[in-house]
Amino acid sequence: MDDLPESSSKGTKRRRMDDSAADAATSSSLQDDLTFSDTLVALQIMRAQFPDIDKVSVQPFILKSQLYSSVKDRTQVDRELESLRRDKVLRIFKLNTGQDDYAIMFLDDYIKQIDQVFKRMEGKKEMEYEVFGWFKNYVLDLKLETGIEHQELCSLLSLGGKVKDSHITLLINAGVIIRQLIDPNMYWFAIPNVGTLLKGLAQGRNELISLLSRRRYKEMMLATLEKKRLRMSPLDMRFHLRDLIGSGHLRTDHTPTGLIIRVSKD
Repeated sequence: MDDLPESSSKGTKRRRMDDSAADAATSSSLQDDLTFSDTLVALQIMRAQFPDIDKVSVQPFILKSQLYSSVKDRTQVDRELESLRRDKVLRIFKLNTGQDDYAIMFLDDYIKQIDQVFKRMEGKKEMEYEVFGWFKNYVLDLKLETGIEHQELCSLLSLGGKVKDSHITLLINAGVIIRQLIDPNMYWFAIPNVGTLLKGLAQGRNELISLLSRRRYKEMMLATLEKKRLRMSPLDMRFHLRDLIGSGHLRTDHTPTGLIIRVSKD
């Protein structure tokens, strides 16, 4: 039998992963899918489990810390993320919620996200609006890192047309780039409209750790904890648990009655 073409083989593999992710999205407990052996499978499943949040138009994203909680070999995670980034499967974004905080979004989802934002800004002059097409076609395609220097940004944009200061301002206002505080000549690539969720991420972290810290042994059964709702975050408990376990603020212990979540010792 002839071998499948490479593209067909990849498509079949992607569909299998999507099916697995869809099944996992209906999983009733984090305990059922806490760990994985493959980074891409973990990403697919966590994407499918991303909480559905009212009034927030953001495509699913995954935190690097969540991957660290799910794939035990961190070196493997970093290596496989780098490979997926080079293959333009996903983008990685530096977040302002912590020194080691990074978000991961599949490239297809990121394109959808920026298309939504660009569409809302279509009232701008046509020549200025063209910068959004230049950004997608040249900057995103050729610059895969988390940040970009001003001159390089202008150089890549100029592959589409003559670049003006107003073009850069439009990109900043759209939320696809933000200036770095340390060096205003550098920009981070960014996820538009994510501010509300990042605020909730920070507040939810504090609320969850505070909730556990108030208990006598600073622990709770996972099955019980998963049923609780956080008041300060639109993100669900599963999202925060993966994050805090991966960052080392919480740890898990197996007991005869199930998994226990404990606050890590200082």
